[in-house]
Amino acid sequence: MGYNLLPSHSDFAYSAMLPWKHLDEWLSRLIWLQSLGSMEPLVKDLRPSKIIHFAEIARSLYPSDLLDFTPPKRFTLLSCLIFQAVVSTRDEIVQMFLKRMSTLTNKAQQELERLRQAERAITEHLVEVLAEVVRASADAKGPADGGTEVSKILNREGGTEHLLEQCDQVSAHHGDRYQPLMKKFYGSHRKSLFTVIKTLDLRSTTADQTLIDAMQFIIAHEQSPKQYLEATFDLPFASKKWQRTVLVKRKGKLWFARHHLEICVFSSLADELKSGDICVQGSEQFADYRGQLLSWEECEPKVAAYCQQLGLPATAEGFVEQVRTWLTEVAAEVDRTRPANQSLMINEKGEPSLKKIRAKPQPAGLAQLEEALHDKIPERHLLDIVVRIERLTGFGRHLGPLSGNEPKMDDAWERQLLAIFAYGTNLGPHQMARHLRGTLDADQIAHINRRHITVEKLEAALRDVINCFNRYTLPHYWGEEKRAAADGTHYELAEENLLAAKHIRYGGFGAIAYHHVSDMYILLFTQFISGGVWEAVHILDVLMRNRSDVKPTAIHADTQGQNLPAFGLSFMLGIQLLPRIRNWKDLKFYRPSKEVVYQHIDSLFRDNVIDWNLLQTHWQDLLQVALSIQEGKVLPSMLLRKLTTHSHKNRLYQAFYILGCVNRTVFLLTVLSDMKLREVIHRTTNKVEQYNALEDWVRFAGGGTMYAHAFEQQEKLVKYTGLLTNCIILDNTLEISAALNALAAEGYHPSLEQVAALSPYQTRHIKRFGNYEIDFSAVPALIADDLTFQLELPAPAEVIEAVQEN
Repeated sequence: MGYNLLPSHSDFAYSAMLPWKHLDEWLSRLIWLQSLGSMEPLVKDLRPSKIIHFAEIARSLYPSDLLDFTPPKRFTLLSCLIFQAVVSTRDEIVQMFLKRMSTLTNKAQQELERLRQAERAITEHLVEVLAEVVRASADAKGPADGGTEVSKILNREGGTEHLLEQCDQVSAHHGDRYQPLMKKFYGSHRKSLFTVIKTLDLRSTTADQTLIDAMQFIIAHEQSPKQYLEATFDLPFASKKWQRTVLVKRKGKLWFARHHLEICVFSSLADELKSGDICVQGSEQFADYRGQLLSWEECEPKVAAYCQQLGLPATAEGFVEQVRTWLTEVAAEVDRTRPANQSLMINEKGEPSLKKIRAKPQPAGLAQLEEALHDKIPERHLLDIVVRIERLTGFGRHLGPLSGNEPKMDDAWERQLLAIFAYGTNLGPHQMARHLRGTLDADQIAHINRRHITVEKLEAALRDVINCFNRYTLPHYWGEEKRAAADGTHYELAEENLLAAKHIRYGGFGAIAYHHVSDMYILLFTQFISGGVWEAVHILDVLMRNRSDVKPTAIHADTQGQNLPAFGLSFMLGIQLLPRIRNWKDLKFYRPSKEVVYQHIDSLFRDNVIDWNLLQTHWQDLLQVALSIQEGKVLPSMLLRKLTTHSHKNRLYQAFYILGCVNRTVFLLTVLSDMKLREVIHRTTNKVEQYNALEDWVRFAGGGTMYAHAFEQQEKLVKYTGLLTNCIILDNTLEISAALNALAAEGYHPSLEQVAALSPYQTRHIKRFGNYEIDFSAVPALIADDLTFQLELPAPAEVIEAVQEN
């Protein structure tokens, strides 16, 4: 079986050749790629970023294009492409393995629920029989009489054996034990799952080798006809429910139920791959995270400066003491002010609830000001806005051929902007070509997308727009530069796509474009993630991947954007994590110690106490991770993917879990006692939701459906839309500034509240449809002037503070 690594006939040929849905074909693809020989010795002297760049160039080429390169460069490009293909294929196989195991688990849980529903009538019948037996015994005049009546009842209901069978049937599904039911769905997947563990090089990242040994045991007995195998080792990696399912006592000895053992090993393997306790050699996403961190010897000289930067002691004892004092003081203050806090209610179960914040009315005269501004802002086409902003920021300088071998085009600038519009609005090359009246055809637009524009180039263009936006005065009256909010918007994908998953919150099948939007309204960073991933995993990536001048230090999010390890990691990175909380009853509060008792809020804490000894023990691990992230060695999302899965072996999980307990408890207590903070969280998270609505408006062609299959193209489409949306935001900022200047010249001066309540998310004056023909010589004059009049306002930061207080 052969696989083409390069496109053969169209821009999406490479994507179409990927059998996303079939794990067996991916495994065959990996075996075929590995048969080409190891590329690692050939690329070992190249930097990882260079390997990725060369692979990207090779992937953008048609096979015939390789003839344009000299043999050494052609060989280098192909070596890097094959190397990257092997690495990414391993990652994708693991992802598909995890999805398979998740599907098996879900099916077993659904079957358990179905059986419970089906057996409800049996349960009710058995209860009625029991009640009748009890009544007969109570009414009997003597033991003999009672026994006779009971026998009559049991015989009438089918006899004792029949009733006992019904009791066993109900008892089997009474607890939440779905594990025995997985066998029903396992058979058709068995061969593929065994091929995965025999093909990948799986290793333990800890000293615990029991799961690896169990994996080798089931491989050795894969072809065994026996249903039971002698239990020659323990199963410390398995839960009590799994051990109850796998271990069977026969003839005074313990035996493994072979198929249940196999499913148990595969299920545990999936959990430990997610937690990082098992790694895959030659992988990227599932490699040994320890090798991606700085060593402690490299960290030690940096500890003092880093701790000083965060205002933390540079010793484990001092760190724990400061954090403990922080929690103690905040909890004591909240307890002291509780009687005056009329918005907080605590029920008898110790569950808090808050009164809903009343929406504040719009500033007087805001609607009239908006209409006056609208009259001053000229109508403009969306494509003209892109041209106008490119002329202002010069972001087009980042776009261009990936390879120096490609001849330069005189009209490359125009073609690149047309491609941004085509893909950013979801028109695509074919629909765009229909509206260009012969200016460009679909293949030419697709060529620009494939050969001139990458994710990195789009991020660089986005950075130019953000930096230009930040230089103007008006955005700083709209929000705080140090705040940002994170939220996702759902994209529907084809089911055979690797990222696609059923998302409970969005109610659809697809993936998520996860945005980080500044409190000043501009998009800072966006990434495309699987619909089945907990969003909190990616909430801190903006720290490393946002290279603009706007550097937030407080990150807001919806309820999905928080968990304990994320709170722990954000603390060590000097970031305030401020999610909006909806369901308080599922959240735990932790006491500084068992001896501390509170007068008014004691019921919140129950028996939850911080283990300070564990935190002190893992202080070095906390700093090692934080410094590795600061040095760019690893992304926060890579670590949080492993830290969001419970692990009794992963010391990083334990360290960040405990620190997260402290940080989140302080945050929750502050939210309960500070109405102003609740208003800020509500306002900031609303902005990212408004941004999502604007982006939906920009993607007017094809709705929220994404038809690309390859992840590289999917992420690129999300970046296209983000760039296009930011162009609108910057252009609106320019136009509002100019309109305010014009109104001021006419004698109209807006108030503090009116200016702060304006928004650049305006679309009434923007046209999206028609024939997309641009007269580049008639580009509208740029507005380089900022606000030219003096508002009777304090400094921008004080404006925000004043508006919030009002």
